[in-house]
Amino acid sequence: MKCYQNRIILSILLLMVGALSASAKTDPYPKNPNIDALNYRFEFEFSDETDEIQGKTTIDVRFLKDSIRQVRLDFISKINRPRSKGMTVLAVESAGKAVTFQHEEDVLLISLPALSQKDQRHQFIITYRGIPATGLIIGDNKYGDRCFFSDNWPNKGRNWLPMIDHPYDKATCEFIVTAPAHYQVVSNGLLVEETDLTESKRLTHWKQSVPIAPWLYTLGVARFAVQEVDKFEGKSIQTWVYHQDRDAGFYDFAVPSKRALEFYSNYIGPFSYEKLANIQSNAVGGGMEAASAIMYGDNSVSGKRTERWRNIIIHEVAHQWFGNSVTEYDWDDVWLSEGFATYFTLLFIEHEYGRDAFLEKLQKSKETVDRFHSLNPDYRIVHDNLKDMRKVTTIQTYQKGSWILHMLRGVVGTDNFWRGIRSYYHTYRNGHASTSDFRREMEEASGKDLSKFFQQWLYEPGALALSGSWKYNENSKAIEITLNQVQQDDSRFEMPLEIGIHFKEAEQVQLEVLPINKKSNQFTIQVEAEPEEVRLDPNTWVLMDVLQFEQEK
Repeated sequence: MKCYQNRIILSILLLMVGALSASAKTDPYPKNPNIDALNYRFEFEFSDETDEIQGKTTIDVRFLKDSIRQVRLDFISKINRPRSKGMTVLAVESAGKAVTFQHEEDVLLISLPALSQKDQRHQFIITYRGIPATGLIIGDNKYGDRCFFSDNWPNKGRNWLPMIDHPYDKATCEFIVTAPAHYQVVSNGLLVEETDLTESKRLTHWKQSVPIAPWLYTLGVARFAVQEVDKFEGKSIQTWVYHQDRDAGFYDFAVPSKRALEFYSNYIGPFSYEKLANIQSNAVGGGMEAASAIMYGDNSVSGKRTERWRNIIIHEVAHQWFGNSVTEYDWDDVWLSEGFATYFTLLFIEHEYGRDAFLEKLQKSKETVDRFHSLNPDYRIVHDNLKDMRKVTTIQTYQKGSWILHMLRGVVGTDNFWRGIRSYYHTYRNGHASTSDFRREMEEASGKDLSKFFQQWLYEPGALALSGSWKYNENSKAIEITLNQVQQDDSRFEMPLEIGIHFKEAEQVQLEVLPINKKSNQFTIQVEAEPEEVRLDPNTWVLMDVLQFEQEK
């Protein structure tokens, strides 16, 4: 019992430390953790005659503090918008009575009828209309067919959905859509109702019962061909493509979703959602990982099942675990979504298609990281109070973020890496996490102090560059190695580096780990015979450039 109590106390202290570190540097969104949105019920009527939408949103909130006077929602106003785009709020009601509100500067402030009480729940109904400036794309797909598709990433949902538009507040959601009967509707979660109201109008109701971040709310309205491909743990795997792409789309999306679901579920933890749908859309270029309903671009369907789109599917499925279920509390930590999905795509490739395919992708990733760094030498992975949402991600967030996870796996060992990943997912599933939270889980799993590793790779720019040489000392039967850090800036990395020592007569390779921690490093390693070759990082664990490493003659 004492050990259990000590663990409880330690957990509380660690959570306090994590909260302090997470709040030290955060993006400037005006968070209000005293108001918790529980559920959004979005109701719309769409038409073929106009792009104006008629909307009604019912929001359920819980107050976590006494004396709150108003609820703040993000909602793009029609005022001063080009071409009259934006939303006009017609009314706000609560308990059947009109409620005072202000809709200015893209913020909807709803006044409470009375001061809140802690743990009180309240419901508001907002009716509005307008033409979305973005967020909901209304227009023709590649076949010239009219359709409606959401595009909420990263904070464009507020253009058509009144909500707390930031990942720190997760909620369940429902979409109830009335549209011309020739359309089908797809969204998050499970289909609750599909009813033909008249010969020309159909009502469709989808409900997502697991809380998710607002950029993950999704909606697609088009003429689809729909296939139930398979089931995973009793949950439907579906394909939704334009009706013209029926055969090619059903072929392209038939794999590898189930295999990826199995891999991530086995190695990380349970899949959180009620289905998985792959959806062709004209609102994205590549993929968008909306929870349980992934969107892919117009040109995702070719009937060729290409490697590029195969890997995008794997990436978006990985997001169902990282980004969707475990969500960054703050935009500064967006690498917890994109870096993770990128690396776990590589891990699935390693598992499914072999080590060579994994290393090939890792090398291409390094080339991308190097090109980006040459143009942006001061770029760091964890943002510092990100203000411009146009800069929320770069290719470096994906590729260097992925490499950092790979290096972490090398530092702590593969078994400890997976142990830490499973614990991280279990602890923060369907919730939020920070980089500090992730570091704490990996330190607990490995027993290592990872503060320097996280600081130098995530909070500072650059990568390791080495130059050196080695020679064999016949008298002492040892090799003497010199390795200098030659980064163009003044940085100094502390990084364990594996070397492989090859001999003429022996097939076995002698592996050693060198602690690189100074600008100039010297090592002496005992050997049984004269080496034929010494290789740095033979198993590809470190993001680095080796400018020169040769035997001294």
